[in-house]
Amino acid sequence: MASQFGDILRVLVQHRVRFVIVGGVAGAIHGSSRATYDIDLVYDRKRDNVERLVSALQPLDPYLRDAPPDLPFRFDVQTVLSGLNFTLTTSLGALDLFGETVGGATYTRLVKHSDEVEVSGVRCLCVDIERLIEMKRASGRPRDFDAIAELKAILDARLRGGQTKK
Repeated sequence: MASQFGDILRVLVQHRVRFVIVGGVAGAIHGSSRATYDIDLVYDRKRDNVERLVSALQPLDPYLRDAPPDLPFRFDVQTVLSGLNFTLTTSLGALDLFGETVGGATYTRLVKHSDEVEVSGVRCLCVDIERLIEMKRASGRPRDFDAIAELKAILDARLRGGQTKK
């Protein structure tokens, strides 16, 4: 896992931002060998958390990924509260923020299906492998089908070994 992901997580944890790791980094935490180039997080949409999220990320120069450089964009509390999902580039790497994912996965719903993990010395929440598989299935993206097969194999191996959590 790229160290920049750990740096992003460290900044968010230091600012007490509530989030759950999902996507490819969550897969890697569970043992997937698939490469990922961004970190996907589902964030709590409550105003106090959005304020901390914005405060944490503003020094990292967040900007809409693949947007023209002259597009007016301000990453502030009003923008985040008015939007939902953001694909960003930051000085520490690519970051996808989701207020809700396909299938209705919000922070409040996911936190019940998450485990505390340590990533690059930072303790944070990561969605469990069962829910990650469900989320990838709900997305319906062709690239996720291979990831689902690998994650199911990891889960099956854990179940055969009597281990339900990593």
